[in-house]
Amino acid sequence: MSDAMIVTAQPEASEAGARVLMAGGNAVDAAMAAALVQGVVDPQMCGIAGFGNCQIYMPGKGVHTCLDFHGKTPLAATPDMWHNLLIEETRDGFGFVLKDNVNDLGYGAITTPGSLMAYFEAVRDFGSWDWSDVVAPAVRQAEKGFAVRPHVYFWWTHGAALGRVQVEERLAFSATGRQVYFTDDGKGGRRIKRIGEPVINPDMAETLRIIQRDGADPFYRGAIADVIDADMRANNGLMRKADLEAYKVGRSDPIETIYRGLRVASCHPPGGGVMLLEMLNILEHFDLKGMGHNSADYIRTVCEAMKIATADKERHVGDPAFVDVPLARLTGKEYAADAASRIKAGERATVERLTAESPQTTHVAVRDAQGNCVTMTHSLGMPSGVITDGLGFMYNGCMGVFDPRPGRAGSVAPGKSRFSSLCPTIVFEGEAPRIVIGAPGGTQIAMGVLQALLNVIDHGMSISDAVSVARFSSTSNAIDITNRIPDYTVEPLRDAGYEVIRSPLTFHIAAVHGITIDKDGRMAGAADPGHDGVALAV
Repeated sequence: MSDAMIVTAQPEASEAGARVLMAGGNAVDAAMAAALVQGVVDPQMCGIAGFGNCQIYMPGKGVHTCLDFHGKTPLAATPDMWHNLLIEETRDGFGFVLKDNVNDLGYGAITTPGSLMAYFEAVRDFGSWDWSDVVAPAVRQAEKGFAVRPHVYFWWTHGAALGRVQVEERLAFSATGRQVYFTDDGKGGRRIKRIGEPVINPDMAETLRIIQRDGADPFYRGAIADVIDADMRANNGLMRKADLEAYKVGRSDPIETIYRGLRVASCHPPGGGVMLLEMLNILEHFDLKGMGHNSADYIRTVCEAMKIATADKERHVGDPAFVDVPLARLTGKEYAADAASRIKAGERATVERLTAESPQTTHVAVRDAQGNCVTMTHSLGMPSGVITDGLGFMYNGCMGVFDPRPGRAGSVAPGKSRFSSLCPTIVFEGEAPRIVIGAPGGTQIAMGVLQALLNVIDHGMSISDAVSVARFSSTSNAIDITNRIPDYTVEPLRDAGYEVIRSPLTFHIAAVHGITIDKDGRMAGAADPGHDGVALAV
């Protein structure tokens, strides 16, 4: 029986974390080593200039906490700076299309990043290794480079949607991007690198060496911060060194509910745990197993819960430092019972959109031999395309998710974080962790994690089956389905007046990664087959 397990969306990252576990590092050491490698081998999904949320459970030390490291709006931002540039809201509700894409591509898209500070503080406060040893695998990987994997190439060539700037344009935005991610096309021009071709980024390797030696301080207060500041000033960016100096990682106890007798722990706003808990509380009032997995009635019921939670998020949920979030009510059993009764009565929730979240995110889940568990989702949002000359890493593009209309929960404000669907989650039976789970996937994250949990808890699936079966979602008034759900299943929904939108993708709607632990301590892990990841038992 294996003593530990790690699951990530990239084989290089899983191996790096597994090697840490084999060498005696704990779950935190392994998770952060893997996360840093993820930033090297999936550099548009995550990185040191990104954001995220991490849940850490260490029973031997009495630790159960969440690290919130969402990106913060630069202090130079103002609530009305883009109010006259609005074109439309994306259909899935996580992003706004503005004139000239000022919020989406380039220096105006960048929020103050928290990822590197969170990685550093996690190792410093909860790890067992020296920081330099945790960073070493990422340095080696950056020096070696990586071969373009199928999902990386897919993202580069097909990742943008819903009015967003194409990913290839983001890769070509900077001189470093054009040099690192493109190659000679044999016709006197340049083309994006293809599956199997090498990507080597020496500037990123050098930046990681500095961080390995000196920690997070150079990035937030020292020499790297100075270079960042100069680049932002030269290109009319919003962020300044003062923003980096002011950044702080948030810490809080998880928010929790009971579902089918199990304790579900997830993250506070501005993370998406509130949506996950609200949906579970609603669905506890239904015999989901009796409906049949992915039947028309099942899809309708779960989608109505998704729509209710989405509408509540739009109205009420934002950065708690700026918005009074009615957390107790939204995650309460009484509110859920009322919502369930409306679904049973045939009522349909409505999600308001101007018009008709970006899935550029990744995940790591770890459980070590001491029973410590880490689940972390981290991201660049929709990457800005900006790479400062000489630094190698791409900055997040999280300004694109802020509402340009003043006076709303998601509106722009200096130092504010925008809601994200990130919901790294641990499910307990008593005090024993049974499921460690999370996902990338923009607004679909909570929807993917929800379905995987239902698959395990209600339908008795293995974690491998739970993350692999076809998924659906409703983050608007439409129902989105993946291509493996047959038409005969959804025809009754269309007949009832639902708009059903079929994705051409086999695997879609988040990318769930998870670990299950049974009562005897036996573990199983699974990486979503739609990405390139792997689960490794140690």
